[in-house]
Amino acid sequence: MEQTRFSNAGFKESLYEKRLQLSLILTGVIWVSGLIGHFTPAGEWPALFIYVLGGIGIVLWHGKNTGEWKEMFISTENLGKSLKWGGIIGGFLFVMDVANTYMYLKGGGEPMAQMEEILVGMNMLYLFPLLILAEEFLWRGILFSALLEKGLNKHLVVAITTILYMVNHFAVAPVGLFERGLMAMMAMPIGIIGGYLVANTRNLWGSALIHTTTMVSMILDIFLIPKLVS
Repeated sequence: MEQTRFSNAGFKESLYEKRLQLSLILTGVIWVSGLIGHFTPAGEWPALFIYVLGGIGIVLWHGKNTGEWKEMFISTENLGKSLKWGGIIGGFLFVMDVANTYMYLKGGGEPMAQMEEILVGMNMLYLFPLLILAEEFLWRGILFSALLEKGLNKHLVVAITTILYMVNHFAVAPVGLFERGLMAMMAMPIGIIGGYLVANTRNLWGSALIHTTTMVSMILDIFLIPKLVS
């Protein structure tokens, strides 16, 4: 009996270590490809491609092979609580973001012209749902859960994943540094608030809802608010 208990504990540890390895390897590949692409005609597009497909792919692959959906916070456990708070917080952030963008542009701030060209000119707007899934699965799912199970304090886990999430925008966003900086700043509240919501509910779908509402507000920031200001 004692030997079985230790055996099960060791197996469980190997699974979260595997999650940690997969997420960190993927992050490294994304950042290296983004750095290389920055100095080539390909730009950051290969890194973005790896980010989206990799973020979704490794979670689906790991979940299918191990059944660790609940451990990665991709389940129906506490779903109602997660979505309720995600909706409330997401609505608040939505209003705050739109108001801040209006004041920013009213004060002479520059609109995100490059991002608008990508979303409209290259028809990338419809890929936002995939991007949201990839980001939530990677930062608030497989990596977040592995760090918690490794024994790190939840505040430290939120800080680590938020910083990595923000920095990642500089590796994968195919726009200038100014717009990357704006996107990284927009990512900060998602990382912090979404992280604490996931830590407290053990469910990432509320964070995904927050993420979705802020993406909608960003679309308004790009397409609607500049027209209202002018």
